[in-house]
Amino acid sequence: MFRKFFLLFLSIVLTFTTLPMSALAEQEDEIQTIIDNMSVEEKVGQLFIVHVYGQTPTDSNYESTNLTNNRGGKNFQEVIENYHIGGIIYFNWSQNIGTPLEKQQVHDLSNGLQDIALAQESEIPLFISTDQEGGIVQRVISPGTVFPGNMAIGATNSIDFASRSGEILGKELDALGINMNFAPTVDVNLNPANPVIGVRSFGENPVMVSQLGAAQITAYENQDVVATAKHFPGHGDTDVDSHYGLPVIDHDLDTLHEVDLPPFQAAIDAGVGAIMTGHIVVPALDDSGLPATLSYPILTELLREEMGFEGLIITDSLGMSGANVVPPHRVAVESFLAGADILLNPPDVPVAYEGVMDAVESGEISEERLNESVYRILSAKMEYGLFEDPYTESSKLNVIGSESHLKTASEIAEKSITLLKNNGDVLPLQEGEEVFITGPSAAFPNKIANLLGEQDINSTHYSTATSPTDNQIEEAVDRAVTADKIVVTTYTANTNERQQMLVEALQELDKPIIVSAHRNPYDLMAFPNVDAYLNSYSYLDVSLDAVAASLIGDINPYGKLPVTIPDLNEIGDGIDYVGAESANDIKALVEELHTNEELNSEEAKKALERHLTAVAQFEKTNQSTKVIKHLKSFQTLIDHYNKQEAFSKKAYNYLETTSLRLIDQWED
Repeated sequence: MFRKFFLLFLSIVLTFTTLPMSALAEQEDEIQTIIDNMSVEEKVGQLFIVHVYGQTPTDSNYESTNLTNNRGGKNFQEVIENYHIGGIIYFNWSQNIGTPLEKQQVHDLSNGLQDIALAQESEIPLFISTDQEGGIVQRVISPGTVFPGNMAIGATNSIDFASRSGEILGKELDALGINMNFAPTVDVNLNPANPVIGVRSFGENPVMVSQLGAAQITAYENQDVVATAKHFPGHGDTDVDSHYGLPVIDHDLDTLHEVDLPPFQAAIDAGVGAIMTGHIVVPALDDSGLPATLSYPILTELLREEMGFEGLIITDSLGMSGANVVPPHRVAVESFLAGADILLNPPDVPVAYEGVMDAVESGEISEERLNESVYRILSAKMEYGLFEDPYTESSKLNVIGSESHLKTASEIAEKSITLLKNNGDVLPLQEGEEVFITGPSAAFPNKIANLLGEQDINSTHYSTATSPTDNQIEEAVDRAVTADKIVVTTYTANTNERQQMLVEALQELDKPIIVSAHRNPYDLMAFPNVDAYLNSYSYLDVSLDAVAASLIGDINPYGKLPVTIPDLNEIGDGIDYVGAESANDIKALVEELHTNEELNSEEAKKALERHLTAVAQFEKTNQSTKVIKHLKSFQTLIDHYNKQEAFSKKAYNYLETTSLRLIDQWED
């Protein structure tokens, strides 16, 4: 009943972006009317997005858990009714989203929560949110589409991949009734020891981060999902995790304006719906010692006034240590006074809510200031169509984990693999070689071994702890003695002394050592003398599949390093198995692929060779524009013959990646 009445009453509402001035004025009046009829309690409730345990709106299995953990009620329904909250955040550990994903359950939960919200006196729909960045932070996993993450996209430097990933993530979230995503991370990762950002960042170059972040934001917004750029004003240059401590960013104003802030300005220019604050101290912007989340100079004077952001300012989770520098009942109050609109995930809902209520009743928070944020929140809910229809249809669930979505994720993972060393051409691995694979279980040496075994590589494996013990190191060395080559999968080994000791002990065997870094790309700093080194930027299955294919040479490593590895590698470094520097080199590759029966069409072979001969002529006369134009035509040609199944997957990949690299070479 509530749903039908609500949809009928507001069916004429359109978004701000398409309204003529008269309709915009009418909509503004409508929002103001809603606010005028709200109680103070309802207004304060709209400021909060909280988590609640449970798989259904009234899940009886988690009643004691919710009460013990100060959620404000025994289930979702009680929390919404008691505190008139503005939104919910889903987590896996709060049992809202299962692992693996149960699509119908999340879909039904979202619609059920909206039913409860619309049954309240003010009938205001909820923001239903989650952290779906892709990579190491994603709540919706298989059978949903799992992406390798931002730094993998950065390694491809592809605006198209950034856009397509945002579109797919947005569609799948929308199908589940999730209308707000706390992504993308647009921090510029400068610090190899950063424990919290790392591969969540697109990279180290602020221009690239800005471009890829803006592309992903636009894609989310096009799916009517509120995108959230984070963590303002930039969490990329710290070695402290704000979940557990209070990081300090010591950048001067010039560095902040040249490095940290541009991606956020690009996000604003792209129309981002929300920006999330970081629990980070930035003395150059505010010398009070307060984190940005509690800083009026940072949130209001810089973000609102100087940078011109008119959307929602959302705090990072208020349960994190970096935010708790004032008494618990004051954290939400100080965040709001600093300029935040939405107070995210307080650890104790009653304490946070009552703290804000007390501040309103005492006049510390003025009615004008409260109404300002409530107006902004309701405007966003209307702009994103939630007043018009906050529900999702079951028919949309078919899009989740569709074949085309999974193919895009695999393509990004494959294109991201970055080979930085390959001394003596120890890669690709060859049939008949005995390969031993080891490393911490967090980097999944077992999965790599199994994937290699499926490709007829004789492989054995041994998994260690994330910080290998002496006994585990000794066992790994003993097992490696009979191997021809050793592959070590690492997990942020540049900051893990025990993983470094494992690699060093294996190096004493004087056998080829190949390191495959499955999280942060900086591990080479710790053992620069290994024979081969590649990055996947992720330990997820989609990336491990790409790693295995790279190790055996089924795909040609294409990625370029999106960060600096101090004293070793620059941004943009990356090698492959071909090393083609000219059209004639690619022509030789065509011949080799044909000889190896990877290219099975004589017609395709001759057409490709003719085209490459023309490109070579333009190379001789240094006509870069024509070289690039004809190489792009070459890519169209290989796409044509690929559709005719003239190539193996390997042949297509090698021809595509070598021609792309040559285009990059001439564009530079």
